[in-house]
Amino acid sequence: MEKVALVTGGARRVGAGIVRYLHERGWRVALHYRSSAAQAQTLVDELNAQRPGSVALFQADLLDTARLPALITAVQAHFGRLDALVNNASSFFPTPVGQFTEEAWQDLLGSNLKAPIFLAQAAVAALRETHGAIVSIADIHAERPYPEHTLYTVAKAGLVAMTRSLARELAPQVRVSAVAPGSNLWPDHDSVFDAQERARIEASIPLGRTGTPQDLAQAIHFLLEAPYITGVILPVDGGRSVVL
Repeated sequence: MEKVALVTGGARRVGAGIVRYLHERGWRVALHYRSSAAQAQTLVDELNAQRPGSVALFQADLLDTARLPALITAVQAHFGRLDALVNNASSFFPTPVGQFTEEAWQDLLGSNLKAPIFLAQAAVAALRETHGAIVSIADIHAERPYPEHTLYTVAKAGLVAMTRSLARELAPQVRVSAVAPGSNLWPDHDSVFDAQERARIEASIPLGRTGTPQDLAQAIHFLLEAPYITGVILPVDGGRSVVL
């Protein structure tokens, strides 16, 4: 039977790239979205035209943790199983010291740490049944902080700790790992990474280019399919972490 992956934030950008990559390799996909309904529906229609019934939409606010068990139940009811959880949904913006706010804390820690850990908890029983896997998207800056992004860095560092802790606690039935991108898609709206800063970062990458959603998706797919790997944080950064 075809395996099923739940991909959070799967309607656009990196999430859409992950959905496409897994789908091309025979996975069925539960595509989660919060507000990008039109983009999510367009992607689902495209992929289901290629393989009918292979992708389904699931809307949820992942910060509403009380509803996350129902999300997992809905995925299982639709597909009959769950083999993988890909924690992709995330927020990212600068928080210089002196400008921390409760709202920014709730947003950055909520999307990057709270939602993944509570969703993982909700999915454990389903993943144990299939001996499945959890893969989250961390960041190389969890260990090498980027200036003026302290709250984001704290959240991603927590996600790394979550990954290692769950890998130990959920073994041997469920494998838990993460990928750590460097520069992938640039933010849609972010004044921090102006043209000069982007050029500086790109020039520092040993492999000579920024990453793509396909680069991350390939690594995620590898971790989902690798039966003897758990607890790893795999850099997918073109070697940038070597030179930071």
